Amino acid sequence: MSMPSIDWNDVWKQFRSNRRDSTQDPEFWNKRASSFSRHASGSDYVQQFIDIMNPGPAWSVLDVGCAAGTLAVPLSSLVGSITALDPSMAMLSLLDERCLKQGITNIRRINGRWEDDWDALDIGVHDAAIASRSLITDDLSAAILKLESHAGKRVYLSAMVDDGPHDRRIVEAVGREFGPRADYIVVYNLLRQMGRYANVAFTVNKEEKLFKDVADAVNSLRWMIQDMTPEEEVRLTGHLQANLVRNSEGWKLPYSRVIRWAVLWWDKE
Repeated sequence: MSMPSIDWNDVWKQFRSNRRDSTQDPEFWNKRASSFSRHASGSDYVQQFIDIMNPGPAWSVLDVGCAAGTLAVPLSSLVGSITALDPSMAMLSLLDERCLKQGITNIRRINGRWEDDWDALDIGVHDAAIASRSLITDDLSAAILKLESHAGKRVYLSAMVDDGPHDRRIVEAVGREFGPRADYIVVYNLLRQMGRYANVAFTVNKEEKLFKDVADAVNSLRWMIQDMTPEEEVRLTGHLQANLVRNSEGWKLPYSRVIRWAVLWWDKE
């Protein structure tokens, strides 16, 4: 007796629909651009991803959801050219500043979303196409096909493992339930269902965030609480006041977390 078939794209859509999520709104990233850029640039994730990617020196690369150049800037000295796509103008402005400051001339910046017409944006076909921690879309199979259609040689995705960067203690402290997230296994199973035999490797980072004070901590962590109400902000502030501990460099939570991301990649046939 055969087991019933699971539509993994529907599973992804169900996970997405079960959460309040404003991350598809460019304004969310406009507001978070500065703090996100600082945190991302201080993570070991970037070097681990690049080591897994092992790009060729003449490659052209499409970086979807490039943010302020988390991968694009360090990749710029390792590949021939990069097209950096992001829905947030604030992120792209920060990337412009980084390119100007560092004299980077091989990154083309484009303001665009998964849902846009990429042909109209003149994205073109690249040797490799990347969606690093940027699978912020309701229709994952359509996004994968779109990304793949703009890759000549190889496609790279990264998806969170378990809770990913979300700290369930913070979410629960404001009175919300920490619901299940769609981690990498949904992406992997969907790829297999689509006939893609993806390789998988994992980045591993130990996270210990430092804050200047309670207000800085609230602002740094508020992204986990979509559409946080004034009452929830009061609860979060009280939780941090009670739990932050002082060290020589600032304030921190009394625990560290190990954050893993799965990097999945496959060659175009």
